[in-house]
Amino acid sequence: MLRSLWTSASGMIAQQTHLDVVSHNLANVNTQGYKKRRADFEDLMYQIYREPGAPVEPNSVIPTGIQVGLGTRVIATPSFGVQGNFQVTDNPLDWVITGDGAYFQVTQQDGTIAYTRAGAWQLDNDGNIVSEDGLLLEPAMTVPNNAESISLSNTGLVSVRIAGETALQEIGQLELARFINPAGLRAVGDRLFVETDASGAPIVAQPGTDGMPEVRQNVIEMSNVQVVEEMVEMIVAQRAYEANSKGIQTADDLLRIANGLKR
Repeated sequence: MLRSLWTSASGMIAQQTHLDVVSHNLANVNTQGYKKRRADFEDLMYQIYREPGAPVEPNSVIPTGIQVGLGTRVIATPSFGVQGNFQVTDNPLDWVITGDGAYFQVTQQDGTIAYTRAGAWQLDNDGNIVSEDGLLLEPAMTVPNNAESISLSNTGLVSVRIAGETALQEIGQLELARFINPAGLRAVGDRLFVETDASGAPIVAQPGTDGMPEVRQNVIEMSNVQVVEEMVEMIVAQRAYEANSKGIQTADDLLRIANGLKR
């Protein structure tokens, strides 16, 4: 009887985590470059009361046995790199990656490299191209203070037009990174990911080469969260939570009946 209480409790805990993931997706429905996550479940260990295949007679075995599971838990919350919707802007520092699986690179305060799909860039007081959190774009690029315009080619070549000059001046070449297992990246917040052993080492190349997607200017990528899908997941989590709570109530009723037998 007590086993059913703990089994149902594990289901309620798992569904709470499920709801946490859905809520996080909905909270980031307008976050640039955000990739939705999903809660994946696994069943817990089993108590074996009778082994399947155990012999009962010289020429007969147990076909199925008796195996009682002990509940469930969330085993992973993978992210999905499906591209979000594009939004056209008038900002020449709004850049978008036109395919899945590739990331912009930024240098964090400690000097390590992080990866992001958010392509809304700014200029700092020295003219460096930085993220909205002030992290330097990698490779670093500096826009001269007398530049009149900034141009980005589909292959990531960044150029500026200097006041009084007709020819464009190149200031840098954008490089993108991709991973064998992008779902293995560790999310650190601020729309950033860092490399892990599960993701593998980054493969760095120029846009449009070596399998890398191209880039576009004056466009940003929004979240790939679909509100209707998340609302359905929320209903599923709620109903599963309710069903597990009913399991606890029923087990409690059975225990109460058993405790009252001697009266």
